[in-house]
Parts: sequence; C-alpha cells; structure tokens
Amino acid sequence: MKANLPKGMGGGPQNMNAMLRQAQKMQEDMAALQEDLDAREYDISAGGGMVAVKINGKKEVLSIEIQPEIVDPDDIETLQDILVAAVNEAIKRVEDTNSEEMGKITGSVGFPGMF
Repeated sequence: MKANLPKGMGGGPQNMNAMLRQAQKMQEDMAALQEDLDAREYDISAGGGMVAVKINGKKEVLSIEIQPEIVDPDDIETLQDILVAAVNEAIKRVEDTNSEEMGKITGSVGFPGMF
C-alpha cells in the first residue's frame, strides 16, 4: 500500500536535506541567542525601591542592595518578604525574556523541557 502525502510533504532527499539545514540553522541561532541571554543582566527593585536585585540570564543573583531605612530589627519578616519578592520577580523576568526571545526563533515549534 502506498501512502499519498500532501504536496510538499516527502519529496525525497532534497526536501529532507533542506529541512535538516533549516533545523541546523535554527539550532545554531538558538545556541547564539542562549549565550546572549545568559550574559544579560537585569535590575529589579521591590519594596518601593528599598531593595534592588541584580541577576543574570543564568538566574544567578549578582548582588542585592538594601536601603538602610528598611532595616528594622523588630520587623525582620518584612525585609525577608521584600527580598523574596525581589528575587522571585528577577527570576520571572529572566524566564519571561528567555521564552519571548526564543519564541522569535522557534515560532510555534515547541521543545518540551528545553526552558
């Protein structure tokens, strides 16, 4: 039994080679973009600017700056909450940026587990 493929599907080795070249180009573009994304740095603030977090594209916290007026020895919980919020926002910003930028290359092609 012979399968009837829609026009443009199959097409022999030339079509397969073109698809392989296209996939290889996409892979190279994604690798270059990932390198760029990893090198980026993001500055995020929380608590009305009282806490600033700098993070890179690898989700590594580079620095945390805390304004002295937010440090209250009787209310450490508030400072902890602000720090957690700032770090979580920083991670979210990196993930959102990475997804958006990679989506420009991959279009609707999904790569489960890649990000």
